[in-house]
Amino acid sequence: MTSAELAEARILITGGTSGIGLATAEAFVNAGSRKIVLAGRDEARGAAACRRLKELSDGTRPLFVSGDVTVAGDAARIVAEAEAAFGGVDVLVNSAGGDHLPKLFHEQTAEGAVQVAHNCLDPVILMCRAVLPSMYGQRSGAIINVASDAAKVGTPGEAVIGAAMAGIVMFSRGLSLEAKRLGVRVNAITPSIVRGTRTYERIQAEPFSEKLFAKAEGAAHLGVVEPDDIAPLIVFLASAAAARLTGQAISVNGGISAA
Repeated sequence: MTSAELAEARILITGGTSGIGLATAEAFVNAGSRKIVLAGRDEARGAAACRRLKELSDGTRPLFVSGDVTVAGDAARIVAEAEAAFGGVDVLVNSAGGDHLPKLFHEQTAEGAVQVAHNCLDPVILMCRAVLPSMYGQRSGAIINVASDAAKVGTPGEAVIGAAMAGIVMFSRGLSLEAKRLGVRVNAITPSIVRGTRTYERIQAEPFSEKLFAKAEGAAHLGVVEPDDIAPLIVFLASAAAARLTGQAISVNGGISAA
């Protein structure tokens, strides 16, 4: 998409009311986009996020849709409401889920471990499945899935999280090969620590995760990543500048790793 096309693009962002999702919505507005749907579970945060986007540009038409993207019916409804509002979806950004804290595997219950995996991976699969029919119909679209560097680097306490994040990356790569024939691109972003998010605040409040990530932060010699470091990359991946780029998993981690 060119700058003009970004202005007309119909954008759907899950987890769009805070953190990476909201920063991405703001970056799209600053790039000229006006048709943005934010999906989340908290209506108060959704209303606040929409007000924020309107403050950035009077011409922005943000819409909040409440739903739980770990539920197939909610994912389908969110996409349907986005399509009804703007006539379709050109860009899907999956930034919901994946906010579980590190925990040693032997300290997790079997049920809890499985639930972590589902909560991380299911939203991406369900949202992609819901949006692809219309993207295939229009023979165009860009999907950006936010995972984590845990997909690439093994870390104590992230055995299950890493498995789910690796699942997102491999799902994105596999889907990119299927979707390219119909003009749809699929890429993944794999940040490590992201300061300025609710997950980061929770990490700092737990002794085990705080100690674990304090060491990682020390390796971020380029600076600890914040949502505003990730959002421009997502906009780029949705734009015409990335028209030949698909199936990639790009790390944004300040130098913590080079995986």
